[in-house]
Amino acid sequence: MYLFYFDASALVKRYTPEAGSNTIHFLFENVPLSRMRCLLLGALEVLWICVRKRNDNRITNDQFAQSTGYLNLEVMSVNSDFKTIPIPDSLILNSMALIDTHSLNSVDALVLQSALDIDTELNNNEERLVLVASDRRLLRAANAEGLLVFNPATDSQQQLTEWIKNI
Repeated sequence: MYLFYFDASALVKRYTPEAGSNTIHFLFENVPLSRMRCLLLGALEVLWICVRKRNDNRITNDQFAQSTGYLNLEVMSVNSDFKTIPIPDSLILNSMALIDTHSLNSVDALVLQSALDIDTELNNNEERLVLVASDRRLLRAANAEGLLVFNPATDSQQQLTEWIKNI
C-alpha cells in the first residue's frame, strides 16, 4: 500500500496550471485524501506561490481566490482527510545533516527528513511512501536515501496507476 507525500513544487500543480498539473489532478481523483501528506510549511509555500503568481499576473484575482479556496478545503481544513505534518524541533535537528550530505536547502531537508521518518513507520506496516516533487535536487536526494519518488512534470502516469492499484 502506498502513501503520497508532496513537496510544494508538486502540490502547487493542483492549484495553479503548470507542467504536471494533469498528473496531480489524476492522483487527487484516484487516491483518497487520507493517503496524502505534506508538511504544514509546504502548504504555506503553496499559498505563497499562489500569491506570487497573482502578483506577477500569471493568475487572475479570481483564479487566486479559487486556488486558495481549494487549497484551504482540500489540504488546510481541519475537516480534510489530507494530513499536514507539523515541524517539531526534533525534525529540524534531524534534517540538518541532509543539508550538507545532499546540498539541500533547509525546507527540502525538512521535507526529506519528514518523508524518511514516515517511510520508516510505514515500512513497519509493509507500506511505502512515494515522495511527489518536481524539485530535481530533492528527488535525487530522496532516491539516494532509498525513497520511491515521482516527478509529475516528467514521470509517466502509468507508474502512478500501478501504485494506485495497490491502495
